[in-house]
Amino acid sequence: MKLIDWINLVALGIALVIVWQFRQIVLLMFAAVVITIALNSLVRFFSRVYGWPRDRAVLVTAALVLLGSFILLGLVLPLFVSQFQELLLLTPKGFEQLGVWFDTFQANPPDWFPDQDLRVLPALPDLLRQAASIGSTVFGNFLTFFSSSVAILLQLLLLLVLTLMMLGNPRAYRQLLLRLFPSSYRRRADEILTKCERSLMFWLGGVALSSIFVATISFTGLVLLGVPYAFAHAVLAGLFNFVPNLGPTLSAVFPVFVALLQSPGKALAVIVLYVLIQNIESYWFSPMVMQKQVSLLPAATLVSQIFFATFLGPVGLVLALPLAVVCKTWIEEAWIIDVLDRAGDDAIEVSSEPVLNPAMERSEATLAPEDR
Repeated sequence: MKLIDWINLVALGIALVIVWQFRQIVLLMFAAVVITIALNSLVRFFSRVYGWPRDRAVLVTAALVLLGSFILLGLVLPLFVSQFQELLLLTPKGFEQLGVWFDTFQANPPDWFPDQDLRVLPALPDLLRQAASIGSTVFGNFLTFFSSSVAILLQLLLLLVLTLMMLGNPRAYRQLLLRLFPSSYRRRADEILTKCERSLMFWLGGVALSSIFVATISFTGLVLLGVPYAFAHAVLAGLFNFVPNLGPTLSAVFPVFVALLQSPGKALAVIVLYVLIQNIESYWFSPMVMQKQVSLLPAATLVSQIFFATFLGPVGLVLALPLAVVCKTWIEEAWIIDVLDRAGDDAIEVSSEPVLNPAMERSEATLAPEDR
């Protein structure tokens, strides 16, 4: 390697170390980019349909977002907060009731349950300690992050400021990012960024509709089952739907424990309800509304969630799917298509030249065109 190559390699390593030290800010910048993409689509809609200049379209979009935020804070949030506080008080009681039923089951098992299997059943506290150990390994500083309301407020404020700055002139920030690429690859990088933007828009639209669907069906089902605080459960189900695989499981914890305070049969009915809702959402609703979404294998989605949650914390868990979508697009376009496929095409082009002896050439020349 030449000296300039070593210098570039060292500079790349230093840049990666700096990015890692400020990874939380980088994640907030990525979240601001995702929100900016969603709002910018609305700005383009106003400019295209009504012919407004961009400044007016941005102001109208910001006004609509502000109005929606006031409606959310005034109508939805107070009811959710009051019910969620009650949930935090009832959930430990349901948890204690589960322990009582588990101990009763071990002490007086039903007739159909073999006696010898009771000795191999672990105690409920042991199971909970194992689950807590796994959870702490996967989610890391999840509770630490959410325990500081000041940190949440400051990060939300930074997210809002970054979003407004990018929304004012997104092309300038896009050009700044493109300048990091070699001049010969900037046009291709711009095409890949366009594909990433389109993929993120499809994901945002699809997951928003899916979350509304899950929240509505959850609220209806819980009301029919008579589970208390159905509105708070439904809002949690819709919010947790943004985190696939892990989110639906976490959203079922609160209603199951609350239903345990009434009867084990109702808790079982809640579990059946949530399983049914997730199957309908996964196999019918999501494929219908996300036909153009970037397809990710379920195993790849789960691995990406565990990876980003382990190394980037709770924000990485929330942004795992959009991060996976962007990484998948760049790997497919920049690595597979631009590097591997091009190298394969060159190899095929070189090896496809036939080596014929004169006798074979003369025999081929005598063939009819359709027989060659």
